[in-house]
Amino acid sequence: MSLVAGTIQTLRLAREVSPHGYFLTDGETDVLLHYSELVGHKPRIGTDLEVFLFFDTDDRLAATMKRPLITLGEMARLKVADVNPRLGCFLEIGLGRQLLLPISELPENRDYRPWPGDEVFVTLSHDKMGRLIALLATEEQLSERTFDAPESWKNVWVEGWVTRTLQIGSFVLVDGGVVGFGAFGMIPDSERIRPLRLGERVSARVTFVREDGRVNLSMSQLKQIGRVEDADRILAFMKERPGGGMPYSDETPADVVKQRFGISKSAFKRALGKLMRDGMVTQKGSWTYLVETEQAEEAPEGAEHSELSGQAELAGQPGGQVPRSSQSTSQEDH
Repeated sequence: MSLVAGTIQTLRLAREVSPHGYFLTDGETDVLLHYSELVGHKPRIGTDLEVFLFFDTDDRLAATMKRPLITLGEMARLKVADVNPRLGCFLEIGLGRQLLLPISELPENRDYRPWPGDEVFVTLSHDKMGRLIALLATEEQLSERTFDAPESWKNVWVEGWVTRTLQIGSFVLVDGGVVGFGAFGMIPDSERIRPLRLGERVSARVTFVREDGRVNLSMSQLKQIGRVEDADRILAFMKERPGGGMPYSDETPADVVKQRFGISKSAFKRALGKLMRDGMVTQKGSWTYLVETEQAEEAPEGAEHSELSGQAELAGQPGGQVPRSSQSTSQEDH
């Protein structure tokens, strides 16, 4: 019998070696079961024990009676315990020790990498040295367990875990609940309100159920709902500003709008249009003012008239993004 790290084996307790623990054997190879790895009562010599095999801190094969959250070749969703910018992420596996998800498995863009507390789908494998490591579960491996999303999901808000995130969008395994493991979905970049991390928990609205059973997702509300919410938040933002004016208007670049307000340019214009139709704001050049604000008659001088003032504001006030639970997007809602 070959003793392989990452597997659960039934081995015979051969002898006790104080102060270390017990040696277990398969008849050919001995492996140490440290006293700290015991579960339950003290075992007797000659009894068979079911143990999980792993490498200790000295890279020696060792055994534990504790049960891991994952074994060799299996897939599981594991929580990120720590992050090392040079090595990768360390995952909790339920043994009081952690498993490395190498940096090579993580997105190149640091904004997309997991934080502690995020949860990633991985398989347990060996590196070239035979040590245990985690590998990200592939789309094919996840697809083996997923089900086709029902048509009734359209415009329903769902939750799931980000399994892959790229510049073009983020792939999400939507919770299956009582139906099963989960269903695949994608949030295009235009439907994200911010960069999404691998392993992040996300809430999104189903905009379309595809023929292949996958779903398109958006982190924004329907246009008619989002327009009102966006308008309310923009109005609240302006009321908190000195003079009741802001250096943002229909002319403001889309990237500036998204960075400041977390919504698309078209959603921003829809919200401003509503506020202007309601007689609550007016625009002068590249600035927008509350109608009742007397200062609206005199616009600030110099560079503050330009969009550069809005961008400078972003650079000087990193915490200035307007919080919101949902946003509208430039693409047509389904």
